[in-house]
Amino acid sequence: MTSPALSLDAVTDNGRVASRPVDLEGATAAAAQLLSALGLDMDSDHRRDTPARMARALTEMLKAPSFEPTTFDNAGGYDELVVVDRIPFFSLCEHHVLPFIGEATIAYAPKDRIVGLSKLAWVVQLYARRLQTQEAMTQQIADWLVEQLDPKGVGVRLRAEHLCMSLRGARAIGAVTDTTTNRGVLADDPARREEWQRRLSS
Repeated sequence: MTSPALSLDAVTDNGRVASRPVDLEGATAAAAQLLSALGLDMDSDHRRDTPARMARALTEMLKAPSFEPTTFDNAGGYDELVVVDRIPFFSLCEHHVLPFIGEATIAYAPKDRIVGLSKLAWVVQLYARRLQTQEAMTQQIADWLVEQLDPKGVGVRLRAEHLCMSLRGARAIGAVTDTTTNRGVLADDPARREEWQRRLSS
């Protein structure tokens, strides 16, 4: 039986979204082989459909959203920071394929363009829905804002708990990883940088 045509939107290294077909049957077979190789009995009623559910779940978690980066003229000449805080996200660690879950804070100092606020949440999802590192994701979000808006400055902060650190290895349950990146005046202008740091600590 042929699996339905699906596509997985993956963010490439240059930040572009590219669709490629998903072999759901192949993923299901591979999941079954992996679970069996780990010594699990896959013949019980509860586990018989687990490989298919596992393949569908990973497909969903790795599917990047599609959205239009709506921007508008900064007609009023707004010159202060625009900050959106507590944007929830989850991603999958590319080293262990386990989730890291947290919140993003995004700030930018407008120049000629402002962005629809919901797009700041969408861009977090765009880069979260892939096998990822938190460090790279922080920089990718900032780069996207610089490319789309050409603002005076950008700041991005991600805070997340990594289950690959909480549930295995060190088992440091509750440990939070904090990453930041700054561009433009939020990196180079001492007053703007201090304002951004105050916003992060408030």
